[in-house]
Amino acid sequence: MASDLDQLTGMTEAAARFVAALRFEDLPKEALRISRRCVLDGLAVMVAGSEQHGMAPLLTYVKRTGGAPDARLIGQAALRLPAGAAALWNGTAGHAMDWDDTQLAAGPGRPYGLLMHPTVPPLAAALALSDLIAAERGKPVGGAEFLTAFHAGFELACKIAEAINPDHYMRGFHTSGTIGTFGACATAAKLLRLDAPAIAQAIGIAASSASGIRANFGSMTKPLHVGRAAQNGVTAALLAREGFTANAEALDGKWGYLAVAGQGGDAGPVRDGLGRPLTIESPGVSIKPYPSGVLTHPSMDAMRALMQEHRLSPADIRSVTLHAGSNVLGPIRFRIARTELEGKFSFAFLLSAIVLRGRAGKAEFTDAFVSSSECQAMQERIETRFDPEIEAMGWDKIRSRVEVTTTDWRRLERWADERYRGGPDNPLSDAELEGKFRDCAGGLIEEERIGAIFELVWGLDRLEDVGRLLPLLAWNDS
Repeated sequence: MASDLDQLTGMTEAAARFVAALRFEDLPKEALRISRRCVLDGLAVMVAGSEQHGMAPLLTYVKRTGGAPDARLIGQAALRLPAGAAALWNGTAGHAMDWDDTQLAAGPGRPYGLLMHPTVPPLAAALALSDLIAAERGKPVGGAEFLTAFHAGFELACKIAEAINPDHYMRGFHTSGTIGTFGACATAAKLLRLDAPAIAQAIGIAASSASGIRANFGSMTKPLHVGRAAQNGVTAALLAREGFTANAEALDGKWGYLAVAGQGGDAGPVRDGLGRPLTIESPGVSIKPYPSGVLTHPSMDAMRALMQEHRLSPADIRSVTLHAGSNVLGPIRFRIARTELEGKFSFAFLLSAIVLRGRAGKAEFTDAFVSSSECQAMQERIETRFDPEIEAMGWDKIRSRVEVTTTDWRRLERWADERYRGGPDNPLSDAELEGKFRDCAGGLIEEERIGAIFELVWGLDRLEDVGRLLPLLAWNDS
C-alpha cells in the first residue's frame, strides 16, 4: 500500500474518463455472459428480499414520502416512485437476504471474500433510472445500453474496493454500502449520458454520501446500506446532471475518499487498472448458493458432504466443531441465532440448517425456523474454534475444517473445499442459477412468468426495452 497520501492522485479523472468512454462494443463476450448471470441472480435476490421483514417498514416509509411517479419497483405492481426511492427499495431488497454475489479479492493483503457485493448497487440504480430515462427520451432503454452502464458501475466499484486500504473493511466500514455508492453512481451517470467532467462531479457528490458500518450486521440496517448506496448513487448523478457541483478530485489526495475512509491505499487499480482486465472476468465474481456471507459457504458444503457420505440424520449428531481462522470467524458474530437476520452471521444456525434440512434456502431463512425448538437445540450442539494452524495458512482462501462427533462416539472430519461452490473456478451452472431464481420466486411468481424472465435476461444484450422485465417482477397490488 502506498504510504504517501499525496500519491493518491488521478483516480477521479481516470474513473470519469473510463465511465464516459465505455462502449458496448468494448465488452468481451465472456464479460457479457457473466453479467447476464449476475443480472439474473440480482433480480432473483431482489424478488426474494422484497418480502423480508425489513421491507414492510421501508414500504410504509417510501409510500409516505411519495414524489414523482418516475419508476416502478420490484414486487410492487401498483406503485411508482421517484427514481432515487425506487433504487432504495430495489437495492435494499437485493441485499435483504444476503444472497447477492461477491467480489473476489485480487491484490495482496486482501482478506479473501471481504470486498463487496458488486451487482445489486448498479443493478438497482439501472432498473430505477430506466423508467425515468425512457419517459424523458420517449424511447425505451435497450439491453445493450443497460448492460454497458451496469458494467461501468460494477467495474468502478470493484476497482475502488481493490484500491482502498483493507483497513476500510477491517475497521468496520461495510464496503457494499460505502463503495457500492460509487458503482451505482457510475451506472446512473452512464445511463444519463453524462460527459466525463459531469461524471467527476457526480463521483464527488457520491463520495460525501458513501456510508455504512458493520455494527449493523444482523439487523435490518445492513441491507439498507446497499439500498442507500443505490439511492445515493442515483441522486448524485441526477444532481450532477442539473449542474450541482462537488470536488472533481474527490477520490484523490489528502482529503479524498480513499485517504479519509481507508487510511490510504493503492491508486493503481483505479488510475491504471480500470478495464485491464474487467474485474467481472478476472479475478471474477462468486454467485452465492446460500443466503449468507460467502465466508460461510465452504463450511456449509463440508457439513452437507459429511451428512451425505456417512448417511447421518440429525439424531446422529452429538456435537459439531468448526475450526477456522479469524478471517472466517471474525465477521460471523452470533454464537446462537434467535432471528433470521442473526442467522446469516451464526455458524451455529447455518450448520444447523444443513443438519436439519439438508439445505439452506428461502424456506430455512425465516424467524420461525431459526427460533424453532429443534433449531435452537441443534445450535447448542455446534461451536466454532479459532485454529492457529489454519490462521497461519493465510487469508488468501476461505479455509475451515468441520469436525463431527456422533451419538455413538464416532469422530468424523472434513476440510472445506477451497474451490468453493459458486466461485469462478467452481461456478454454479446456468441450470443451478435458474434453480436459485425459482427458489427465490417461490410463492410469488408463477412458472410461466419465470420462463419469460429467463428468456429476456439470457438475451438481454439484444433486448430493445429493458422495461419489459418490471411487470414480470411485480405481483403485489397493495
